[in-house]
Amino acid sequence: MHEAERIIREEHRSIAAVLHGLIFQMREVTGRGAPPDFKVLKAMLDYIVSFPEQLHHPKEEEYLFAALRRRDPQAAGMLAALEAEHVTGDELIRALQESLLAYEKEGAVKAQAFREAVEEYADFHWQHMRREEDELLPWANKALTSQDWEAVGRAFKENDDPLFGIKPKEEFERLFSRIVEITPPPIGLGSPTHH
Repeated sequence: MHEAERIIREEHRSIAAVLHGLIFQMREVTGRGAPPDFKVLKAMLDYIVSFPEQLHHPKEEEYLFAALRRRDPQAAGMLAALEAEHVTGDELIRALQESLLAYEKEGAVKAQAFREAVEEYADFHWQHMRREEDELLPWANKALTSQDWEAVGRAFKENDDPLFGIKPKEEFERLFSRIVEITPPPIGLGSPTHH
């Protein structure tokens, strides 16, 4: 497996873990009556909003999608569909942010609506990541050269290059670690809320 592919799959796992955590939190609130922890919910949503949008999707489009488009014009339809999914994901994220704000402002009456927004976004994003892993990456493996993969890998690793100053990927890894620390078991390591 190329380094770039390994990084993409690893990033997908991180995004999926936070989505699972967010769903779990909302099922606890709406199903078991647990009090919402808005600090945890906001941290998770910040990660989901920022990581895919600022780091992951732009690198995919600018480097992986562009390389595949050059090497195999027949991939254009699939790539256009994936890019359209990135746009749809942005729209769902905005709806999710608005739903969390309404939930925090208006209270329990908005809990179920937020849970549904979370689950809708999670289902959408899991299908998107699965499509990238089941269709895009195998296609790229057939069409791209080693040099193409190296360029894509450099782009993804650039996020951790001290020459670029701030290390955004490191910042997201710290946020991810913080989410794990403040989220109660079984998802995280934080203390369960006692009442």
